[in-house]
Amino acid sequence: MKKNFLILILFFYCVSCANPTIVNVIGPNDNDLSCEELSYEIALANKYADEAKEAKKMDKPHNIGAILFFIPGYGVSMKNIDQAITAAAKRAEHLNNIKEKKNC
Repeated sequence: MKKNFLILILFFYCVSCANPTIVNVIGPNDNDLSCEELSYEIALANKYADEAKEAKKMDKPHNIGAILFFIPGYGVSMKNIDQAITAAAKRAEHLNNIKEKKNC
């Protein structure tokens, strides 16, 4: 019985943390991308930012689990989400600057 309880607690502990995708701001081949590829990468960065913003909402199961079972995990999750949003915005800005230089 203790083993099952421990597994259940461990499961809730793992589920209670949000892990949005944190993109690299500058890619190694960004300057070699075509205009169409740059637009695709910008859309992808915006998609990751939207996913992170969605994960930040309080009605999400990982946020509820973090508050109920591991409050410091909630703070770490929010910091991780903020990093993901910031990185995605900087990536989109970087790619837009490349598009402007290429006159796309």
